[in-house]
Amino acid sequence: MIGFVLFWSHALAAILYGALAVWQLRNWSNAKRNRPLVLAFAVTSAWAIFVATLGPHSAAAGIAEAGRNFAFLAYMYALVRSADEAPQTAVKAVYVTIAGAIGLQLTVAGVIPDFAAKPLVYQALLSSGQILGLTIAAGSLVLVHNLYGQAAPDARWGIRLPMVALAGMWIYDLHSYTVGYLTRTPASDLFAMRGAVLAMLVPLFALASRRNGQWRMQVSRAATFQSVSVLVILGYLIVMMSATRAMEIVGGDWVRLGQIGFMFGITIAAAVLLPSGRMRGWLRVIVAKHFFEHRFDYRQEWLRFTRTIGVAGEDRPPIAERVVKALADLGECPGGLLLLREENGRFLAAAQWNWDPNCTAGSGEDAAFIRFLEGSGHVVDFGTVRGGEIRIKGEHVPVPAWLAAIEGAWAGVPLLHQDRLVGLVILTHPPDRRPLDWEDFDLFRTAGIQAASYLAEARSQEALANAQRFDDFNRRFAFIMHDIKNLVSQLSLVARNAERHAHNPEFREDMIATLQASVRKMNDLLARLNNGSNVDAEPPRQIELRRVVDAVASVKRRVHPVETSGDEGLCAHADPGRLEQVLAHLVQNAIDASPHGVPVHVSYEERGGEAVAEVADRGCGMSPEFIRTRLFQPFASTKEGGFGVGAFEARSLVAAMGGRIEVDSEEGSGSRFTVFLPLAERKAAQPERMRA
Repeated sequence: MIGFVLFWSHALAAILYGALAVWQLRNWSNAKRNRPLVLAFAVTSAWAIFVATLGPHSAAAGIAEAGRNFAFLAYMYALVRSADEAPQTAVKAVYVTIAGAIGLQLTVAGVIPDFAAKPLVYQALLSSGQILGLTIAAGSLVLVHNLYGQAAPDARWGIRLPMVALAGMWIYDLHSYTVGYLTRTPASDLFAMRGAVLAMLVPLFALASRRNGQWRMQVSRAATFQSVSVLVILGYLIVMMSATRAMEIVGGDWVRLGQIGFMFGITIAAAVLLPSGRMRGWLRVIVAKHFFEHRFDYRQEWLRFTRTIGVAGEDRPPIAERVVKALADLGECPGGLLLLREENGRFLAAAQWNWDPNCTAGSGEDAAFIRFLEGSGHVVDFGTVRGGEIRIKGEHVPVPAWLAAIEGAWAGVPLLHQDRLVGLVILTHPPDRRPLDWEDFDLFRTAGIQAASYLAEARSQEALANAQRFDDFNRRFAFIMHDIKNLVSQLSLVARNAERHAHNPEFREDMIATLQASVRKMNDLLARLNNGSNVDAEPPRQIELRRVVDAVASVKRRVHPVETSGDEGLCAHADPGRLEQVLAHLVQNAIDASPHGVPVHVSYEERGGEAVAEVADRGCGMSPEFIRTRLFQPFASTKEGGFGVGAFEARSLVAAMGGRIEVDSEEGSGSRFTVFLPLAERKAAQPERMRA
């Protein structure tokens, strides 16, 4: 019965896997990574034929089984090689180890028939073949798990079915070889069913071949460590199983001698390695990292760190103090001190939290220590400072005397931003006064980089705010300088005319009014310059354009002829102070551009549903290129000694009132500036007192 099942199950498997191989040949040239799978199907078909015709323990069947395992291993390695990143050295080592075991299986299968007449050797080779089969099956299962774990989430859909099929094949092999080894029998019934099991896996391979999806891999260090760890443990078990079986075959007192030798070797290794402080430290770190739960709940710690740094509210502490508290909370430290790096290569105490030491931060010897921290990013363990030095990775690094003398210091966390040291946070001992370990180093180093980015961002925001304040101050000062220049020109003209008309009472009265108006305007300018206030700024309201135009014209007529005309009942929505300032700018510019005695004309009317005020002159005019590219740009002027901010300020003020300015000019013929404002209803406006 077993022979019947053996033959027909493997014959069916041979037919199905042969058909899969032929079907996959159609994609041979288009999918290079599927070629190992085609070879694996073909070799599996050949193996099934050998088992059905020659038996599961024949040399041909053993060699074909090794080839089958190697072909499927090559298929998995091809998937790993298709990743964007090259496989890690540890991953390659795992594949090489399994491939080596397959090579040994191939060798053992080939030499077994030569020792059939020597029972002792033959039995040893059979046991070795079982152990190698067990090793290959177990190691391949580890690699299947590792490969599926490394696949990106969107790629697992494409490789899920072939990985399930391979896992099923090697799980059955592992079970068969384990039962055969433990029972010391060929396990013929289990080996007879291998063909049926493989035949049931054919639909999975077929469906996976139809998908033929694209996938990408991502390297997983955790999965790699798990694979290597399992293989090391498995290797130890195999070595011990092989040694035990060899001793059983040899017989005699060799078993007892082997046990004694093994215990003697373990004792010698422990006596040599355990007294070494470096070895104990290495073992402690490895065991703590990989065999015990972490001390910190990193999710909770990072959430608390982020909340402390990003706390909102007007009464929140400064960012520097929040950085100290956030780092101190990570290590459960009761206090901390932030030392910021100065441009002269010294430390300066910038913030503290629950810290009250007599610390004089900074000296001439800080530069070398800063360079070390900047280059290594190492967390300073003050518990290891001896004789003004700290030993880090075999290197003796001098520590500034004032820093080493700080009482209660536990750890120094460097704050690195883009490989540049921003500062150093000194933390006090936690209540349990434990020494720093690898987990503290990793957590503090990572949190220090994050904290440094917060400090750098805060500095950038502060610098930007200062720059904006200076820019606002410079802009206001430029406008005020332009107004002062106009006032100086007006006062200079009054002073020149006073030499000829000082005896005229009307001139003296007009001169006094001009001086009073100038003093009032200069006081307004000083108020605007102080703290950015603007006394002229008022909400737009209904005003009569005639009143504003007459107020500007009455002042400018003292130095140059100014004509006005327009619809006396026209009203606009505007700020009278700003509009007066705009028209004063435009009229003064027109006067400067006009020949002596040629009047400037100011008109106002309704046009297209808007209130319009025009200032026209017959002066030198402007070129189209200047109007298009420079007129309303700051610091651009056609006048000698001009500031070039009048037109820019005028357009800004009109835009703030919801209006616009248009310009029409021709060189040699003059210019026309048109101010468009929102139109208001015609009604009697309240009397207003306009500034001169």
